[in-house]
Amino acid sequence: MREAVNKVEALQRPKTQAISLDDVDHGVARATRALTALSHDDGHICFELEADATIPSEYILFHQFRDTKPPEGLEPKIGNYLRRTQEKHGGWALVHEGPFDMSCTVKAYFALKMIGDDIEAPHMRRAREAILSRGGAAQSNVFTRFILALYGEVPWAAVPVMPVEVMFLPKWFPFHLDKVSYWARCVMVPLFVLQATKPLAKNPRGIGIGELFLTPPSSVRRWPGSPHATWPWTPIFGGIDRILQKVEGHFAKRIRLRAMEKARAWVSERLNGEHGLGAIFPAMVNTVLMYEAMGYGPDHPQVRVACDAIEKLVVVKAHEAYVQPCVSPVWDTALAGHALLEAGGTDAEGQARAGLDWLLPRQVLDIAGDWAAAKPKVRPGGWAFQYANAHYPDLDDTAVVVMAMDRAMRQHGLVANMPDYTASIARAREWVEGLQSKDGGWAAFDADNNHMYLNHIPFSDHGALLDPPTADVTARVVSMLSQLGETRESSKALDRGVTYLLNDQEQDGSWYGRWGMNFIYGTWSVLCALNAAGVDPQSPEIRRSVEWLIRIQNPDGGWGEDASSYKIDPAFEAGSSTASQTAWALLALMAAGECDDPAVTRGINFLARTQGADGFWNEERYTATGFPRVFYLRYHGYPKFFPLWAMARYRNLKRGNSRQVAYGM
Repeated sequence: MREAVNKVEALQRPKTQAISLDDVDHGVARATRALTALSHDDGHICFELEADATIPSEYILFHQFRDTKPPEGLEPKIGNYLRRTQEKHGGWALVHEGPFDMSCTVKAYFALKMIGDDIEAPHMRRAREAILSRGGAAQSNVFTRFILALYGEVPWAAVPVMPVEVMFLPKWFPFHLDKVSYWARCVMVPLFVLQATKPLAKNPRGIGIGELFLTPPSSVRRWPGSPHATWPWTPIFGGIDRILQKVEGHFAKRIRLRAMEKARAWVSERLNGEHGLGAIFPAMVNTVLMYEAMGYGPDHPQVRVACDAIEKLVVVKAHEAYVQPCVSPVWDTALAGHALLEAGGTDAEGQARAGLDWLLPRQVLDIAGDWAAAKPKVRPGGWAFQYANAHYPDLDDTAVVVMAMDRAMRQHGLVANMPDYTASIARAREWVEGLQSKDGGWAAFDADNNHMYLNHIPFSDHGALLDPPTADVTARVVSMLSQLGETRESSKALDRGVTYLLNDQEQDGSWYGRWGMNFIYGTWSVLCALNAAGVDPQSPEIRRSVEWLIRIQNPDGGWGEDASSYKIDPAFEAGSSTASQTAWALLALMAAGECDDPAVTRGINFLARTQGADGFWNEERYTATGFPRVFYLRYHGYPKFFPLWAMARYRNLKRGNSRQVAYGM
């Protein structure tokens, strides 16, 4: 009770209440100048994309596996990054100031020891004690144990069997590549070959981490399983794995070689040049190791291009370096374009148009990617997240790009040298509509990728093997179709999408966010979509959502949500206020018609108070999601364009003739 009173008192403090439109205007102008200054000469914008200590640690281990040298001076800088990100509990977390994570900590410790850190140094001793006090490195997840098996630190019995012969399984079989997500395919296929060949790391420094185990790994009989797995899947798949562990070594050699060749051909078809398989770090690493396990030398063209793709993910700074899981230029450019169009003015709109010019030729029109396995009659027409990833365009990026193009045309008309994006928009819309799933929702990369039992196989202890429809991606598509002029009466696809969203609402009024953290992100996405689709803002669903957003506002006027919201039974967990999550909440409330609510004013006040001298906002906390519970992301661009977007929208609505948001986002 006292906590609730304190919150009310804090929200009623004078300095959190009012904000003049002139002050908002000044903040918008500063943020706009700062954002436009970061654009490349060709018009695009790409910010750093940071994960946890796992990726830079794996980069170190990758080079030592092959006995290759990273660029001069890079190892010490990665060491500096790893030491700085060690948390007070002695280990490493998946998010800033997060709880101990065993797998992340084991990899970081291994990498630092590989770099040359003394295991009796205070930071190494604290990490080791944290690991041992929680059961030791044997408690690591499947992917970590796989790396340890490649280094000979644990037996292959520590890793669930995924025989390369699955490449021959028919589509009707319970497991097939088409039944898992794009990221799972790209990681798993080269990994099948590694499991079949079981190469051993060259490890020229001879570094091991036996001191991190409470029991000799060779004597461990029961390795950790999936924390989310339930009966009857756990005993069923566990029994299958035990059988495979016994018989896998006796598979016919001729068939195994054919399966390995099929895996190699699958990877080579999707190699994606210097942008890498799937344009994601784990798949790139597995690709290099697969080629070398199959006899390719280090100078083979495919090995060299795959290695080049990995090196392009490294971010080097004055005293530190880390490795990105992937890059986000299409996402950053499109979202920054929306913020700049909202800000308005010749410079901002010119920069938005330059970004759209850069995006236009990156539409994938000629390659039917893996998504075509489920939708073979649909023509390609989407955008990928990265610079190039033609086999894997995604619906979220595509919808955001389309809405930016449509808004730019409507905001300018076909004057002032604004290109006509009509044909590009139409082709993208055709592709997006074609990938609607049977339940009415949309997923990120595929349609009907919802064979949920596969998340219970031992290999999937991360619980992210699939790409089912989600509220946030569905909302983006609903926003796009609505902004393009469709209504629930004119479009069956739109009507089914709106129905999906209304049925997916949580009891407290929020929506789960798969790709952003978490319920704030999902609720922002859906409220924008429902507004665009013409759902009455006084409807019970929207009222409950508005009440929830206002109820969770922090005492400082901002909004924040912690990664713990993604627990096994997801539920909102408040966190420290962040600029990006505050912007999402504000954009959501304004989409619901609440521009004049005091909570919105307090939120804008928070953004104005916390804006830095450089025009941006400081945000160390992670607010985006790779895989719930196991992998989170810090988009360095989020606190640069989302707060600008929210402040500019507030100003525009307050000064305009209508309080209704006119666009899908």
